[in-house]
Amino acid sequence: MKLIGPFKQIVTLANLPLRGKISDEQLEIIEDGGIIVSHNKIRQIGNFETLQSENPNMEIEKIEGEQIVLPAFTDSHTHICFGGNRANDFAMRNAGKTYLEIAESGGGIWSSVQHTRNASEEELLQTLLQRIDFLLALGITTIEIKSGYGLDVENELKMLRIIKKAQQQTKATLIPTCLSAHLKPRDFGGSNQEYLQYILTEILPKVKEENLAKRVDIFIEKSAFQPEESKVFLLKTKDLGFDITVHADQFTPGSSRIAVEVGAKSADHLEATVDEDIEFLAQSETVATALPGASLGLGEKFTPARKLLDAGAILAIASDWNPGSAPMGNLITQASILATFEKLTTAEVLAGITFRSAFALGLEDRGKLEPGIKADFVTFKTNNFQNVLYNQGSLKADNVYVDGMKINNLL
Repeated sequence: MKLIGPFKQIVTLANLPLRGKISDEQLEIIEDGGIIVSHNKIRQIGNFETLQSENPNMEIEKIEGEQIVLPAFTDSHTHICFGGNRANDFAMRNAGKTYLEIAESGGGIWSSVQHTRNASEEELLQTLLQRIDFLLALGITTIEIKSGYGLDVENELKMLRIIKKAQQQTKATLIPTCLSAHLKPRDFGGSNQEYLQYILTEILPKVKEENLAKRVDIFIEKSAFQPEESKVFLLKTKDLGFDITVHADQFTPGSSRIAVEVGAKSADHLEATVDEDIEFLAQSETVATALPGASLGLGEKFTPARKLLDAGAILAIASDWNPGSAPMGNLITQASILATFEKLTTAEVLAGITFRSAFALGLEDRGKLEPGIKADFVTFKTNNFQNVLYNQGSLKADNVYVDGMKINNLL
């Protein structure tokens, strides 16, 4: 066992609800606190001096100066395994070009597919590890990572195998998701339905055989896959034993309802979600995941996070880090900006990037600081936890702990 502290403030997030709005007054804040860790989990939290006096022979990891501690963050939606760069897409979009015009000039998702297919496994692995290290340095210790830039058997498996290799070289928890249904690739000769069947018969059995992912995603949108064919695909995927999630309501409404109907773990994006579907989401166990990075990257409106919370939905916040629409990758900055535009309390934002986002990944063993929980937490050199969001990402994490052990060599 080890006692870590003292911390000026420990923000535990204990006893907060899984769904709906949260006031800042509901936050439990322990002043001058300490955390006892044992066997990768939190054993006890309380006043540092009291814990020290009750356990006089315990190893102590002394924290110098004023620091606050929060549960480590979870980024439940990323696309950080990719090759190439789409800076030209961003420049063209800001110059007024449409999505179709950008795609026709060689940009868009297909550009990332070509770059990823052409990249060597070593190149993809090293750039993926660099992005994981960037997220770890922000205090993000659980990271979902999608395939979806391969779009055939060989290259989808290549991406997922690289994510599996990366897990062996990082302290972060990586959650792979198969997004072969990102869009129908240009070099596939058949229809949408035939490509989805190709995924079901050719890709997913191999994913399952090699234990490369337990989750499957699909992009439901006019430019990708249509609602009814997507619903059939998702139900068949579920029958194969996969958890499912959906890129929903990014530009047009309606697909979040499908996510709920098929029992998806989450519906992600939701920028175009209409009021009646907000109520539908709120009555379900499907997590509504806001992706403010995509709104910032595309110049689109934000997910109606305030309405979702007021209706009683489970709201998570993730970065959507990808080379096209959300290249920033800084979850803390994005969540802080979303809070400003959607009027979210600090408690709601912290819940959205910790235990609520972990729940979207089927993980209920992290995201709070309380006994029995995985000992992942992050410290900041400040005397007030509110400064983390107030500084919109410019206040950097000081130390990041995974399983109660401090990670060295942060960026």
